[in-house]
Amino acid sequence: MSLLEGLNSEQREAVLHSHKSDGPLLILAGAGSGKTSVLTKRILHRIEQGVDSSKILALTFTAKAAEEMDERVKALSPNSKALLCTFHSLGLRILKMKISGIENWKRVGFAKAPLPKEQSNFEWQDSLIELGLKAGSVDRENLFCPEIKIKKDKLEKLKAYVFQSGAIVFEDLIWLSICLLSEFNEVREYVQNLWSEILIDEYQDINPSQYRLVRAILGESKNLFAVGDDDQAIYGFRGADIGNILRFKKDFPNCKVLKLEWNYRSTANILETANRIFTDKPLAFRKKLRAGVLRPYPLFKENRKPEILVSQTAEEETIKLAYEIKSLRDEYSMKWSDFALLSRYNLQCDYYRLALKEYGIPIIEENSPQNFDGVHIETIHGSKGLQYPVVFYCGLAEGLSPSDAEPGEEKRLFYVGVTRAEAHLFFLYCKQRYFRGKLKNFKESRFLKYCREEKLKEGIRMPVFIFKIFAVTKIIAYMLCHIPVYIFKEIFKSGTTEVWLQEIILYWAKFCLKTIQIDLKASGQQNLAKVDWSRPVIVIANHNSFADIPVVITSAQKMLGFLAKKELSRIPILFYWMRKIGCVFIKRQASGAAQKFKDKISEISSERPPQIVIFPEGTRSKTGEMGVWKSGAFRMAAEFKATILPIIIKGTAAAWEKRASSKTIQEVTTQILEPFDVAEWERENGKDIDVKELIVKLKEFYISD
Repeated sequence: MSLLEGLNSEQREAVLHSHKSDGPLLILAGAGSGKTSVLTKRILHRIEQGVDSSKILALTFTAKAAEEMDERVKALSPNSKALLCTFHSLGLRILKMKISGIENWKRVGFAKAPLPKEQSNFEWQDSLIELGLKAGSVDRENLFCPEIKIKKDKLEKLKAYVFQSGAIVFEDLIWLSICLLSEFNEVREYVQNLWSEILIDEYQDINPSQYRLVRAILGESKNLFAVGDDDQAIYGFRGADIGNILRFKKDFPNCKVLKLEWNYRSTANILETANRIFTDKPLAFRKKLRAGVLRPYPLFKENRKPEILVSQTAEEETIKLAYEIKSLRDEYSMKWSDFALLSRYNLQCDYYRLALKEYGIPIIEENSPQNFDGVHIETIHGSKGLQYPVVFYCGLAEGLSPSDAEPGEEKRLFYVGVTRAEAHLFFLYCKQRYFRGKLKNFKESRFLKYCREEKLKEGIRMPVFIFKIFAVTKIIAYMLCHIPVYIFKEIFKSGTTEVWLQEIILYWAKFCLKTIQIDLKASGQQNLAKVDWSRPVIVIANHNSFADIPVVITSAQKMLGFLAKKELSRIPILFYWMRKIGCVFIKRQASGAAQKFKDKISEISSERPPQIVIFPEGTRSKTGEMGVWKSGAFRMAAEFKATILPIIIKGTAAAWEKRASSKTIQEVTTQILEPFDVAEWERENGKDIDVKELIVKLKEFYISD
């Protein structure tokens, strides 16, 4: 089985990345986007390419994560000698290395081999006071930091004790390793030659010392493969520096940044809530999570919208909680362990454990056996990396979530909680409750604004033709006002133009649907994750309205050009944007139209992979059903070895051309079918595809629906 099998196009691009031509790689991996799979397959891919596995170093934050990755690698490459470990175990390994007959721990001054152990904060503060220093003036973790501001002679006694006893704490391992690499040339050369490639998991969580250690080992090498998510940077209180991920391009000027946005955990409606949280971020770091999987259980298939449960008191809240858990469990035959309650504070967790037990709901305790079936109750921090079918996010009140801590980190913590849910998500706001021994009134959390979807409002009653003029005027004005912005970006910020264009076209499509008052229901969007968007894509759709274009773009969640009549190029504003997104204009009835289309597609291919919508029946269908299938579209797909993506559209004619009232909201549905990759089919069958056979195959898709 190929390592690339089952990967989406962005995951595949990450696994195949070339450090030699494209430099260091930063992968911005959205929640549930399969980053562990990408990391392990990257290691396996490099081994397949002939890289000595012992030259590969992969760093993560927990021994459990390192063990799991190591198991995955060894399952497919049993002889792998790649080192997968935590930063601290790496530091200990470096200290224990013997180079030129001398152990590194002796080089830095230890009398005997160091052994990490915990030191209580009370003991450390007491030691500082004995030296005449203020309590809290130095963190124990920074004892060996070279930039420490206190006069070094004040701490020499403490350092001498550590060197004599070998009693180090975990952070000493990092600082002492940095010291070895910076002060001893033979150690630096040895370590830098030991590992030729470095992979880092959870890059957003590394602290300044860990960053410096990585840079010291990396040296001038470009072989850095970093995976992280700035949206999930929630450990600032532990010293993690989100700046490491935000300044990656500055630290590594010739790097590449890649986003993983297909989520294989949650429903589309849960992801829509998550996506609303960071719409104010710079485009370079903004991610749009998309549902890449349809889980087989009924609750997931329903794609429910998150619900907000408001209660006056904690007692009322507990009643609602117990009711929802028991109702969902009975209705869908779910296990107790399918439910999780998440909160910002341990104190809240303790309360919910006691409260739910009184309603006969079993709770998983910390000391419970692994197979015990009960409801999970934990903090948001404790839930990171986990997922549950149903999540109750508790304490959505000011002072609880968010707390009074750093606002940016609180927002990211909220995002982490939202993205733990697979199928259904509840937000709980209680107006009055005991907290820290006092009965307090709480205001609604500012985060609840992200949970409330903007609903379409019925329009004002007016003649339909006036409504249409009004709608077209708004859409044209929208397109017109963004032209100066595009020109500015082309001149002064050309590096972000393509990303901005993708975003603005998607916003334009949604703006059109809102203006025309279309309520779009798209199904099958998980099939979009199966499309290799780095190659040509031809979307085949039935056509019955001018509204089909924004409907297709919104459904596909992608900027798409389309095959258009030559006459449309005479409308200046429309032509401007159609040309930017890669539309192809032809006279359909003219001789040589097919060749002209091929020439235009080839022209687009020189800049980016062409992704075109074609309506193969040629004219808008009066019934809304697929008309006569013409073979031209499929011949083009075969010609360019493209992926064919069929989309069925229903209801757009009634929403625009046949609109009966200006006031009504019109429901439109789309269904995205399985993509068909021409190149893959030809590889598997060892021959060129037969166009007639292809048409029959795709017609069967439509008929089966």
